[in-house]
Amino acid sequence: MRTKPDESYPVEVVETDAPLGAEIRGIDLSQPLSESSSSIIRQALIDHCVVVFRGQNLSEQNQLDFTKLFGKPEVHRRAQSGDKLPGIFIVSNVTENGQAIGSLGHGEIGFHSDLAYMPLPGSISTLYAVEIPQQGGATSWASGYAAYDALDAATQRRLAGKRVSHRHTTEELNPAVTTEHPAVCTHPETGRKTLFVTPLFSRKIRGDDLSQPDADALLERLTAHAVEDRFLYQHTWREGDLVVWDNRCTMHRREPIDAQARRLMKRTQILSTSPPSE
Repeated sequence: MRTKPDESYPVEVVETDAPLGAEIRGIDLSQPLSESSSSIIRQALIDHCVVVFRGQNLSEQNQLDFTKLFGKPEVHRRAQSGDKLPGIFIVSNVTENGQAIGSLGHGEIGFHSDLAYMPLPGSISTLYAVEIPQQGGATSWASGYAAYDALDAATQRRLAGKRVSHRHTTEELNPAVTTEHPAVCTHPETGRKTLFVTPLFSRKIRGDDLSQPDADALLERLTAHAVEDRFLYQHTWREGDLVVWDNRCTMHRREPIDAQARRLMKRTQILSTSPPSE
């Protein structure tokens, strides 16, 4: 489906065939955005959870300026050295002079929602493709809306009031006190319910009516359910792609990359302004 604000306006929002995701065409993000274009982009992200801009040529300042359309870009918790603007996080497997120029290497990264292990997790993320290998590194997003809606009514009722603890696999990135969020959250802008469990970060589900074996089995069931193919959009990257996603209603996974093939991406991150709520 294609949508336009009117026949004379060049911007198109083209939906994917998946339950989330859309490509926005007709916008050069290296140039200042009009109020109309800004409104279309914000609404497309609310409607589709993941939006793609192809063929962009962006400086770090361009990317930061665009990110401000959604909020304040933050410096990532994972420290990085190198010549880059504050708020830009380098995602790369490239090594120069014996030093990694970025983070997250070449291996698979399992499904997660950015910074879910923090009291104020990520809200909006952007990722810009500078160098892309010929194979590998595709990113898949899962819809928390679709996953919640597909649960049977009894399970939806059972999850009311349940909370899930989240921890990063790299211990030093975790806060001193383990973070808990509702298993089902209400998106602050849409009011829709979203399943908020991630295979990479979710550790335990807690509720007064759950024994530990029941809790373990429930969390295992939910994390498997949330990443079923019917809830996914997979993106095959091209150089010049900018992808924007809403962590409050999605999680994502990266396929592994050939360690010898160069991949260089630049990311920005906005944090939630309040903890997720049921």
